Amino acid sequence: MSVSTARRYARLTTVLCGVSLHRLTAYRMDFLIGAASFVIRIACQIALISVIFQYVPSLGGWTQQQALFLLGFSLLPRGLDRLFTDQLWILAWQLVRTGDFFRYMIRPVNPFYSLLSERFLYPDGFGELATGIAIVVTAAGAMDLDLTLVQWLLFLPLVLCGALIHTFIKAFLASLSFWMTSSLNVMVAVNQLSEFTAYPLNLYHPVLRGLLTWVLPFAFTAYIPARYLLTGDTGLLLWTLPVTALTVLLGYGTFRLGIRRYEMPGS
Repeated sequence: MSVSTARRYARLTTVLCGVSLHRLTAYRMDFLIGAASFVIRIACQIALISVIFQYVPSLGGWTQQQALFLLGFSLLPRGLDRLFTDQLWILAWQLVRTGDFFRYMIRPVNPFYSLLSERFLYPDGFGELATGIAIVVTAAGAMDLDLTLVQWLLFLPLVLCGALIHTFIKAFLASLSFWMTSSLNVMVAVNQLSEFTAYPLNLYHPVLRGLLTWVLPFAFTAYIPARYLLTGDTGLLLWTLPVTALTVLLGYGTFRLGIRRYEMPGS
């Protein structure tokens, strides 16, 4: 991508985000209801962790504040992803089946960008980011967590890598709709599976740990970076960049292959 093209997309993103913000102000009640339901769900997760730690001093070697830190950190890449890429759910659900995907192919921008741009600044993403930041800051303060300079420098890149992993796993699954017509059920199942990484991964059976680390690498979005920030463990952390790059290539490559075989349904 040339510098001029990058600038063009940056300007376009700024304009589209402004339009999305205007839409949010026009439908404030929808935003508030969505935010309230999300906060209730997270409050239930926090309550569950609190109840568990009333009976045990640690869980798989994790203290209560460490488990809360992991839960909060897991919301950061998930929220960043949802803020910009929630339209992938619509691709999985109906765009191929109804033939509406065709409109993204005739616009003078990249079809993947065109698809995502219809749902920039999705409200739930704000809720996840704000809640995640609040939990991380609170838990870190309770532990007197003192990050090194390197950990501070890696904090945002780790969140960004996690967001890219979430995005392009979704892109891969949503792109299956080009062959399946609708891949929504698969996306829902995988999304529910990703919720496991909001808790210490070493609690699970080795098969599930392997699945969430090397097949559907959600471990690199929360558990592995949080473990590094809490303990300094760099074991699997070194795999974060290669795993992220491979996930991006697989997700975007599948999307491009799907476009090549896409045909509008007859009227």
